Amino acid sequence: MTPRSSPQGTNADWIANRVLRGLIATMLRLPYEKRVPAMGRALSGVIGPLAGYRKRAEANLALIYPDMPAARRHEIAVACCDNFGRTLIENYSWQEFSARLAQVTPTGPGVAVLAQAAADKRPVMFVTAHYGNHEAPRQVLTAMGYNIGGLYRPMENPYFNDHYAQTMTSWGGPVFAQGRRGTLGFARHLKSGGMGTLLFDVSAKGVSLPFLGHGAHTATSAADIALRMNAVVIPYFGIRQPDGLSFAVEIETPITPASPEQMMLEMTQRLEAQIGRDPAQWFWVHRRWKPRRNH
Repeated sequence: MTPRSSPQGTNADWIANRVLRGLIATMLRLPYEKRVPAMGRALSGVIGPLAGYRKRAEANLALIYPDMPAARRHEIAVACCDNFGRTLIENYSWQEFSARLAQVTPTGPGVAVLAQAAADKRPVMFVTAHYGNHEAPRQVLTAMGYNIGGLYRPMENPYFNDHYAQTMTSWGGPVFAQGRRGTLGFARHLKSGGMGTLLFDVSAKGVSLPFLGHGAHTATSAADIALRMNAVVIPYFGIRQPDGLSFAVEIETPITPASPEQMMLEMTQRLEAQIGRDPAQWFWVHRRWKPRRNH
C-alpha cells in the first residue's frame, strides 16, 4: 500500500489549520443543538472579521447591491459568515447531521424526474451552489437509497483540505477532487449510470457569464460532462430554515440540454432566484467577481 503523502503549504496555512482544527475539536464536544449555532457565532463574530471573510462579503454585496444601505449589507455579511460556520461544523458532524435530516422529504418537480432516471439507469448530475448547506440534499437523497458521488474543488489551504475532504468521502458515493484525474473518474462514474453532484458557483477558467448583473468566470465542465454522458442535469438546494438547524430540500426542474454556455447560464439563473429569496444563505466570501487586471 502506498503511504499517504503529507500536504504541503505555507506556515500561515499550517497555523490557520491548527487553529481551525482546535476550534472544530472543541465544538464537537458540545451537543449538536448547541454546537451548530456556537460555530456560527465563532465564524461570524471572531474568525470572519479576523480572516477578512466579513470584509470580503461586504465588498461583494456593495458591488451587487450598491443602493442597499450599508447597515443591511453588514447584516447579510454577518449572517453569511454564521451560515458558513454552521455548514462547516454540520459537515464534520455528518452522522448527527444525517439524523437531523431523517424526516426531510424533498420537494419540487425534479423528484419525479429523478425517480424515472433511476428506473431507466440514466446518469444524473445534480448541480448546486454554496447556498444554505450544499450537502443537505445529498444527505437526504442518500438516505432514500440513491448513491450519489461528487466532484469537489480542493480548498486553498492544503492542510485543512486534507481532513475536510475526508468528511465528504465518509458517506455516500465516490467523491473525486477536481483535476484531470478526478474529472475522468467522475465521468466514468456517471457513464455507468451513476449519480453525482457538482458545485458550479466558484470562479474558474471558462466563460464569462452574467451573475447578479456582473460578469463572472464560470467553468462549463458541468454542462460538458452532462452532454457527453447524456446525463439529466437537476439543480437542487438545501435551504436553511429560520431555526438555523433544519432544512428544506428543493429538487428543481432539469436544466434544458443546449450549448454548454446556455446550460451554465440557466444554472446560474436558478441560483440567482435562490439568492433573491434569501441572500444571506449564499457564500458571499468567495472571490466570485475577480477584478480586471490593468495592462
